[in-house]
Amino acid sequence: MNALSNSVRLLGNLGKEPVIKSLTNGGKLATFSLATKSFSKDKDGNRKEETDWHNLVVWGKQAEIVEKYLTKGSQIAVEGMLKSRKYTDSDGHDKYVTEVVVNEFQMMGKKPE
Repeated sequence: MNALSNSVRLLGNLGKEPVIKSLTNGGKLATFSLATKSFSKDKDGNRKEETDWHNLVVWGKQAEIVEKYLTKGSQIAVEGMLKSRKYTDSDGHDKYVTEVVVNEFQMMGKKPE
């Protein structure tokens, strides 16, 4: 059960082009948002669609694959873990963000041309 203690699996579409950063050690970092959809019914029985947005972080060789193959709208399945962090913005205010640090991902849908 330990492997399930902080495990996230998502299937969705990229909301924007990935942002790629080259690190001083020669590695790469990719960040992007992923949209997932869920469906429910309202009190009148009408189908309702909801979109949730998730911030994703990908490191190393996988970030290089993101850079090469993924674009806005690409459908992917990801597995990773949740990480929360705090930073101070330019106005001196503390901000908190929760991200999915991706361990694995699989490209879905059509192959890129």
